[in-house]
Amino acid sequence: MYLVKSPKLFNKITNSNVIWRMSPKTPDLYLTFDDGPVPELTDEILRILREKDVPATFFCVGDNVRKYPETFWKIVDDGHTIGNHTYNHKNGWKTPNALYSANIKKFDNYYSTRLFRPPYGRIKPSQIRILKKGYQIILWSLLSGDFDPGTSPGKCYNNVVNNLHNGAIIVFHDNIKAAKNMRIALPKAIDYARKHNYRFRSL
Repeated sequence: MYLVKSPKLFNKITNSNVIWRMSPKTPDLYLTFDDGPVPELTDEILRILREKDVPATFFCVGDNVRKYPETFWKIVDDGHTIGNHTYNHKNGWKTPNALYSANIKKFDNYYSTRLFRPPYGRIKPSQIRILKKGYQIILWSLLSGDFDPGTSPGKCYNNVVNNLHNGAIIVFHDNIKAAKNMRIALPKAIDYARKHNYRFRSL
């Protein structure tokens, strides 16, 4: 079970320490991709973004950066923004604070960025207090649901286009589990957004 659109209440609870959406004053959208890089799939995402002339933000897993450096640097070379998604895709709710912080900082051995997204969106208030000193914590306002095996590509597409809003931070996934839905829904959603006068930005 997951919420496609994050309730505004979440933003009020976490205040300025966590960003759920960007400014609602302009028709800008922020595409983000979690969990990569993954050879071939990341290349396919980059091809789509290049063809559509869309900038994006990739929240990468450090161990994947270590294993697939050539793929990772293609993301950077294409001008996209990089975010930290921990080194081993750690669940903050299940990880002691010191271990969680160390795992995040281990990512810095491969690339330094101030953007951080907690895997699964699960992070303790105490971890937010620790991390806010060195990172801008980014969550999301719109979840495509591409990772859900019970979600079809059409449903994934509808999750996005039926919930677009100014300043939306949209999550797709750069992992094999989400590949079928993402491949079909992503380019169609970009085309729909453009047709409805939205612009794409990176974080």
